[in-house]
Amino acid sequence: MAAPETIKHAIESATTYLTANPEDAVATDSVATARHVGGLQFEVSDPNGRTLVTDMVTGVGGEDAAPSPGWLLRAALASCDATLIAMHAATAGITLTELEVGVDSTSNDLGILGIDPDVPSGPLDMTARVTVSSPDMDATELEALVRNAIDHCPVCDAVKTPVEMRVEVSVK
Repeated sequence: MAAPETIKHAIESATTYLTANPEDAVATDSVATARHVGGLQFEVSDPNGRTLVTDMVTGVGGEDAAPSPGWLLRAALASCDATLIAMHAATAGITLTELEVGVDSTSNDLGILGIDPDVPSGPLDMTARVTVSSPDMDATELEALVRNAIDHCPVCDAVKTPVEMRVEVSVK
């Protein structure tokens, strides 16, 4: 596990490099590929061969044998928020003695099942609940650190900001 000093040094190095070479800051992110396993289960892999499995709840025909894609979205947001908080703390030389981020959302199944075309199929709202403590900062300073970190979270930004979504279909 990387020590805060290692994280701080890596971020400072990346910041120095990208400040001098802003053309290198934009890159295509690695692909996540989902392959059908059976039923509503999918194995999702990255280019390095790391995998995870998703499934749906029994109420829509899944076996509830793995997390759902919607849960993984919340997990991605929770872990990204927590990661950015830890990065910002390490960069500032702040010791965190506790850091936990929980994310929940409200959804309407009329949207995902296509019952009501006026209801969004995605979450209607999301809430991140952050528990954090540090001997180095008071509550106001910690809250400011957390909010600033979350303002720079790429998963949070993807949830809040509409992005162009292209779909390319290959029929065999």
